Amino acid sequence: MTFRSPQFLALAALLLAAAPHRGWAQRTGGKIEDAEIEIVKERVNELPEATRNFDKIKIEAPAKQTQKPAYTYPDYRLPADLLNPSVRVLTIRQEELAPQTGNYVKGAIGSYGTLYGKAYLHNTRSTAGSYGLDFSHISSANGPVDKHNSGSSQTSLGLNGETYNGPVTIGGKLTFGRERYNFYGYNRETANFPPEADSIKQVFTRVAAKVYVRNRAADAAFQYDLGIGYNFWKDRFAARENNIYATLRSGYNLSEKGRVAIDGDLSFISQKDSFGTVSRPFVQLRPAYELTLNRLAVSLGATIGYTGDTIGTANQFNLYPAVRLAYTVTEDKFVVYGGVGGALQRVTLYDLTTENPWLGSNQRVADTHRGPTLYFGFNSTPAQGLELNAKVTISNDRNLYFYNNGGSVVPGVVGGIFRGDSTRFNLVYDRKATQLLNIHGEAIYNATEQFRIGFKADYNGYKVHSLAKAFHRPAFQSTLFATYNMYSKLLLSAELYTYSSSYGTGYDYTSPTIGYRAITRPTDSVIDLNLRADYRILEKLSIFALGNNLLGRKYERFLNYPVKGFNVLAGVTYDF
Repeated sequence: MTFRSPQFLALAALLLAAAPHRGWAQRTGGKIEDAEIEIVKERVNELPEATRNFDKIKIEAPAKQTQKPAYTYPDYRLPADLLNPSVRVLTIRQEELAPQTGNYVKGAIGSYGTLYGKAYLHNTRSTAGSYGLDFSHISSANGPVDKHNSGSSQTSLGLNGETYNGPVTIGGKLTFGRERYNFYGYNRETANFPPEADSIKQVFTRVAAKVYVRNRAADAAFQYDLGIGYNFWKDRFAARENNIYATLRSGYNLSEKGRVAIDGDLSFISQKDSFGTVSRPFVQLRPAYELTLNRLAVSLGATIGYTGDTIGTANQFNLYPAVRLAYTVTEDKFVVYGGVGGALQRVTLYDLTTENPWLGSNQRVADTHRGPTLYFGFNSTPAQGLELNAKVTISNDRNLYFYNNGGSVVPGVVGGIFRGDSTRFNLVYDRKATQLLNIHGEAIYNATEQFRIGFKADYNGYKVHSLAKAFHRPAFQSTLFATYNMYSKLLLSAELYTYSSSYGTGYDYTSPTIGYRAITRPTDSVIDLNLRADYRILEKLSIFALGNNLLGRKYERFLNYPVKGFNVLAGVTYDF
């Protein structure tokens, strides 16, 4: 900018600068000289161009990881709570009508003189650790045969705790259990009927302890889960089992696409009965290299196992391939997979007696050799809330156990003579390998956690050679279940179980000349309907009712052992 009178402005500036500070104040009687200043805009101030970034900050999306369907080699087991649903109280995982406060107790009474109690006592959510106590008891004074002669009870107490130290979790579990059953599958027409109560009584004692350490940092290159445990089991007679075991599940990420996984299992069992003591060592190692290539996931490895069992002609040392391919056809919607493998499956009396509590004494237990095995299937989520899964497994099993009624017919001078006890079951094995075809399918639909419905089914085709039948292993089983949460006040649930018939062995007396003879008999087919309702009266108080075997079919899942007919249970739940 320029001024029209520069001399005048320079003189004014000099006078102002030299004046004392008090000269800034206007004095009374001061006079302002008249002056005229004219400003003319003749200059343009130009500033350098500023750097402006109109691009948005770009954040790289996290790399998608293909979730591979977990593959294991499970045996087709028949849990006790499925064999006799009338004993069970909670048949499927229940939704909670409102968030739990951390603790609750339940109590109920029902038909057949049934008493039920449960306590869940745990600390609330904490970043330092967790600990708690679980108690459960259910008993029925009477049962389906001769009232108290077929009663049963199960009681368990569990303690658990974890502590979190940075990315490491250290924890432990301790469980005590006692179960009471009766061998009520006796013949009511024999001369020694009714049997003495003490002669048909069976009691199991269980103790399980485990300590573990695992890495809970999801972004760590090395992931591990190491556990060491001890299981103790004994029955009312001379049988007992001690099992010291260790498990390892680990993986190390070599890169974003490559990973090395090493899993291991170690177990040493000392089994004792009236025949003596048997040692059963077991070790298995599964190293594998896993690679993800865009939509293709590849796992290459092997399963190396050793078992000390000498039953049958199965090798003690085993080596199986572990190859698996999975291809993502549609992202997050459809995955197909297949592979070949095999593994040893640890079999213990601890587990067997949860499947069949009427197992006889002095059983020869052997680990199952499953392999080589071929499998293929798919996992799909075609719509929101809908899951469809299917899998086909073809395996060649050695030392696969079956349950058959005890006893035998010995030729006599006049007719056959029956010896043994058909109310108790023995473990029997095919002398050759058993071929198994398993077809599994399931469909589950979840509608915003308010409504859930699902269906699961399995077909098992067993080809046995030295055995007359695949004793007490049904060819088909299915479960249809549904739950509905109404306004967070009323929860309704239903289940329908079906089992096809299987086979056992019966012993009939025909005539004085022929005597007894063994007959292979089919068991009943199973159709079991259960309904449950929970209603929340207050925020912390709710009531529930459960109806089991509503069709009233006293079917025999195991030959000579009918289950309870129609029975109900009603009780109260209190949260605190």
